[in-house]
Amino acid sequence: MAMRQIILIAHNLRSTHNIGSLLRTADGLGVQKVYLTGYTPYPLASADGRLPHLAQKINRQISKTALGAEDAKNWEHADEVAPVIANLKAQGFAIIAIEQAQAAVSLPDYAPPEKLALLVGREVEGIEPEIVALCDVVVEIPMYGDKESYNVVQAAAMALYHCRFYAAGE
Repeated sequence: MAMRQIILIAHNLRSTHNIGSLLRTADGLGVQKVYLTGYTPYPLASADGRLPHLAQKINRQISKTALGAEDAKNWEHADEVAPVIANLKAQGFAIIAIEQAQAAVSLPDYAPPEKLALLVGREVEGIEPEIVALCDVVVEIPMYGDKESYNVVQAAAMALYHCRFYAAGE
């Protein structure tokens, strides 16, 4: 059986440490590509349009948690997430928002397709409703404690792990 194709989209995250950790997690779980969209910080790029000292500072902060994954992992920065989503849909990827929502499917009950793109959003507010509307399904991770949500990296890691190792009929 072919390995499930998984893409990760990190939209409008603020923390460089979260980005480094997401890149490292994506590398460990065989994610094909990571899209860093909106104002999400991103590592140094070959044709980097940012001011050099800012780009280098951001890259150093990402590297602290990425530990080399920023160089090993296939990633791309895009200012707008909607065209990324449209392009992935055109390639046959299902777009899965990891978010708390009324009509969300619980992660343990979610059967991932063979081609999927997981979308995670803002650390505090979550994914913008107009972006959630572009997704094929919303998946929620059950919470059992007093807190209302997981850290974006932990949520992405749980969802990626589930999607990587879920086998139909188990």
